[in-house]
Amino acid sequence: MKANRKLAIALVAGIAAGGAIIQGLHAQAKPPVYVVVDIADITDTEGFKAIIPLSAPDTLAPFGGRYVIRTDKITALDGTPPKRFVVIAFDNVEQAQAWKASESAKKVDVIRDKTTKSSQFLVDGM
Repeated sequence: MKANRKLAIALVAGIAAGGAIIQGLHAQAKPPVYVVVDIADITDTEGFKAIIPLSAPDTLAPFGGRYVIRTDKITALDGTPPKRFVVIAFDNVEQAQAWKASESAKKVDVIRDKTTKSSQFLVDGM
């Protein structure tokens, strides 16, 4: 009987310690951040095509970025959908800001500003 009690106490203590450790690890992990580009309208279709080679996935790689969404296939559930929608994931804000300050991102922004009605913003993930 005493052995069973000791085993039960050890089991409960182990579960509690494991749960505390896992909770601590989850609390330390930083959520990703996302750059969201909402292109409401493309005002110059031919000019906009110049963005495609400048925004290849390999331009994000040095900053740890990766495309999550990059599409013009959007179905409205409510309201007017954008013409194009892009979501880029980064591990942290510093990487996203470094990418935004890069020459490749600046070139894309110049073309995007001239050829679209759009917005771009940074959001924290979960």
